[in-house]
Amino acid sequence: MITVVPVELADAALAADVVDGLALVEDGLRDAARAQEALLSETSGYLIDAGGKRFRATLVLLAAQFGNPRDERIVPAAVAIELTHLATLYHDDVMDEAAVRRGQPSANSRWDNTVAILTGDFLFARASSILADLGAEAIRIQAATFAQLVSGQIAETVGARPGEDPLRHYMQVVTDKTASLIATAGRFGAMFSGAPAGIAARIAPACEALGVAFQLSDDILDVASESAESGKTPGTDLREGVLTLPMLHALRSARPSDARLAHLLGGELTDPALHAEALALLRAHPAMGMARADLRHWAGLARGEIMALPDVPARAAFEALCAFVVDRTG
Repeated sequence: MITVVPVELADAALAADVVDGLALVEDGLRDAARAQEALLSETSGYLIDAGGKRFRATLVLLAAQFGNPRDERIVPAAVAIELTHLATLYHDDVMDEAAVRRGQPSANSRWDNTVAILTGDFLFARASSILADLGAEAIRIQAATFAQLVSGQIAETVGARPGEDPLRHYMQVVTDKTASLIATAGRFGAMFSGAPAGIAARIAPACEALGVAFQLSDDILDVASESAESGKTPGTDLREGVLTLPMLHALRSARPSDARLAHLLGGELTDPALHAEALALLRAHPAMGMARADLRHWAGLARGEIMALPDVPARAAFEALCAFVVDRTG
């Protein structure tokens, strides 16, 4: 039985289809990572070999269930989506000066920034080459998605403009940088399976809202969890000075009692005692309830679109994802 982040697919036939599809995607990723230059082959396969959820590829496969899931274009579309995602990870690690990715040294720390950047560029090129065989519309959609993704990354890098609401700015960054590619994953699955246009029109916004919800749930878990449920040590965003949804809600508070927390959030929290104090104050703050309300809102938006889809096993899988993303935060 396959698990999807980590929702079990109760329908045996659907589970088998997704398992088989992901195996083909994995083969496609390894094939796409091959290059004439030996070093480039090694670096391109580095994060593929490190594993990962293949969440975006899974969404392509699930969305394809609303049409013909065995259309020969489905697997290449899923490969192109995953290649695009992997390419962004190489570039993100350079920008973030990250030392670790998926439990092992990041490409930029194992080699150097130049190698990591060029590897990301190569994977973007390989994704474009695959999509070129799927038609001009596929290229157009991918280009628009990539432009949105880069716009979100730039917005995150420069921060909110003077007078701009930091919380609104953050939500736009999440939508552009993270959710845009997840939306395209759903759109490609419906489109290349030959599903009716109305289905694709619902799956794309459903996946976008689901992508936002997943990011918000990670934000909440980073504060609330006592273990590494979110894939990183709790309080990592606090320690690194990254303002996420709960912190931005807390900073909007005008209560005098919140002055200490606001002061801590505005400074460096590399000192363990200050970090622990900030984390404890944030966990007890009403901002956590506000963040969970935002999460439920976005998961509800996704579910609203999904419930209008035909009642097939894939719809139940999408519904389960909506429930999971909320339930995982308690």
